[in-house]
Amino acid sequence: MSEPHKFVLASANPDKVAEIEAILAPAGIALVPRPADVPEVEETGETLLDNARLKAVALVEATGLPAVADDTGLAVDALDGAPGVWSSRYAGPAATYSDNVDKLLRSLDGVPDARRTARFETVALARFPDGSEVVATGAVEGRISARPRGDGGFGYDPVFVPIEGDGRSFAEMAAGEKHDLSHRGRAFRALAERLTGGA
Repeated sequence: MSEPHKFVLASANPDKVAEIEAILAPAGIALVPRPADVPEVEETGETLLDNARLKAVALVEATGLPAVADDTGLAVDALDGAPGVWSSRYAGPAATYSDNVDKLLRSLDGVPDARRTARFETVALARFPDGSEVVATGAVEGRISARPRGDGGFGYDPVFVPIEGDGRSFAEMAAGEKHDLSHRGRAFRALAERLTGGA
């Protein structure tokens, strides 16, 4: 049995860390927590790929180890693709999950169900000390519900209802069910396959 692939994980968000570990562990990819003395990387990129790369590069430079990072955006059609790359900061730089969901629902007030279509996209990126990188993306189509539903997940999960599901929001699903359908699950499974050669 070969040693697992080992990467420093750029995110320190415990919700995101738990999801990514659950998705990558079956592929034999081990994650090292971001060192406490490495600060959060400012997400100044114009695209999800830009932000994922900024975070991964910073961790490689700080630790000398390969790093994995991601960025996720929710694009709502009725809002011309917003909040997009600003999804985690939609209601301001210190916004909570609830703040962002509340702002989203206010922005969609009066928009009929048929026009509340949206998609989640994740860019997952592995960066190596030699400057090489492996990138994968994952997306899922859905719609934004009129009110939050469910206690699971995090972020916009209570209001995102995937089209491929059974009518439940991501927050109403068990973690494994969500990973099977989700943008992050698809992106990190694709990344793992590229990193391990499908092994």
